[in-house]
Amino acid sequence: MTKLTLWKNQEMSKLRKDMDNLFSRLWSSFGVSVFPGERAGAPYIDLSEAEDTLTVKVELPGINPEDMNISVENDVLTISGEKYDENIEGNGYYHRVERRFGSFSRAVRLPCRVKVEEIKATYKKGILYIVMPKCKPEEPRSIKVEVT
Repeated sequence: MTKLTLWKNQEMSKLRKDMDNLFSRLWSSFGVSVFPGERAGAPYIDLSEAEDTLTVKVELPGINPEDMNISVENDVLTISGEKYDENIEGNGYYHRVERRFGSFSRAVRLPCRVKVEEIKATYKKGILYIVMPKCKPEEPRSIKVEVT
């Protein structure tokens, strides 16, 4: 009987996961987030670590650097900004518009502390590059316990 219950629970979990994926894909095509914490409309981020630096690459095509905000607070990198709709002259009729416009925000917890005052950001061909020098790890301290 336990094997039957285990099989049933596994199959129900698989079905639920498949249904969640289906609805997530459906609604995300409309720019709507179905599940909390999902990044509907937020830019894609790559975070890599080298010996001395953390590097973040963010896809932000068509956004002016003046419309971006980057901050690091409590080991959380936050990138926000706004992409404005281009005013297109004429009486054209759109059959489909898939480009997203409006404000966005993305926050990522960093895996280690960084030197905030030395962060460099560059923007090239629709990609924002952020290079953050890592803080040196704190040296372990020995504390001598006095016995009285």
